[in-house]
Amino acid sequence: MRLGPDITRIAALLGDPARANMLSALMGGQALTAGELAREAGITPQTASSHLAQLEAGGLLTRRIQGRHNYFALAGRDVAEAMEQLALLAGRAGHMRTRPGPKDPAMRRARVCYDHLAGDAGVAMLDALVADGRIEDRDGSLVLTDAGRTFARDFGACLETTSRRPLCKACLDWSVRRSHLSGVFGAALLDRIYALGWARRVDGTRVVAFSAPGLAAFERAFGPVGREAAA
Repeated sequence: MRLGPDITRIAALLGDPARANMLSALMGGQALTAGELAREAGITPQTASSHLAQLEAGGLLTRRIQGRHNYFALAGRDVAEAMEQLALLAGRAGHMRTRPGPKDPAMRRARVCYDHLAGDAGVAMLDALVADGRIEDRDGSLVLTDAGRTFARDFGACLETTSRRPLCKACLDWSVRRSHLSGVFGAALLDRIYALGWARRVDGTRVVAFSAPGLAAFERAFGPVGREAAA
């Protein structure tokens, strides 16, 4: 008998296109109804209910009942991180969708990865934080420096938390194939970017759209991203 975690059940759950599409729709950290997820997957509500039950039983989704609706969300950040890494592997192996949607370029420029900034903008932000000595890469682990704590305070990013989540964590970006910033600091920076009005989450998507003034302010703080990121 072989010991250790059995990945075959999780792999089987992720291997169905409808279930994979539903999980991808939840990568932005929000909760969606069964009907909304059925539309994302292009399947009937009845079929969606069966898939959602399997994902919930497999520990990939959580369900919250509010009024007459069931809302579903990813079971945790680790599920989102696993999906991001699978997207990276799929891209590296050349397994791409044959008909990319119109939002694909915007997704690559700036998107939500559960609760932090990903894409070109996310990678540029981490690069700048490391170059400015606010984060140090110590043998593959990201460490927030004293200069980084000062920057966080001055920028208005709240680092106070009761969770055991790391302050800084590298998350390998599927579209850039380099790391962006996850962890408490990464989530706090994205929250502050929203609060400053630099960018907004596009309804119904994971796209983070920067205004022209917001992009200019972001680039003053973190370096260039590319002019296409403004919306």
